[in-house]
Amino acid sequence: MEVKVFTTKDVVEIDGVKYHHHENGGGMVAETAHVEDTAYIGPFAKVCGRARVLGNSCIFGSAWIFDSAVVSGSAEVFSNARVFGNAKVFGDSKVFGDSMVGGYAEVCDSAEVFGNARLSGNMRVTGNTKLSGEKKKGVAAEV
Repeated sequence: MEVKVFTTKDVVEIDGVKYHHHENGGGMVAETAHVEDTAYIGPFAKVCGRARVLGNSCIFGSAWIFDSAVVSGSAEVFSNARVFGNAKVFGDSKVFGDSMVGGYAEVCDSAEVFGNARLSGNMRVTGNTKLSGEKKKGVAAEV
């Protein structure tokens, strides 16, 4: 899908916060957030609050980055994933599916968090670890 962004000026205001389309991908970025030009924010993704997306990170699908979360390096957050609180996702890591990374949790190196995984507190997933929360009887597994 080719996305052309015709304006990077504010296009919508939600609860008093103005949002604009990111030039690289067309996703929505709050005026309070910081997204570097080298990052990719896909057309259905959203960066809000005081979140920061740095480096060559890619946020796409229906993913949201919010609060004071940071995504950096070449990290990818996609599908319906949420990164929030003071969480950090960096390196070549991936967060996807319906997973949530919050609190002060960190996902780094080449780690993957997916499925219905829930990371919070001071948890850290590193190296080549693959962490998946499985959905059983309608309840997401807590990690």
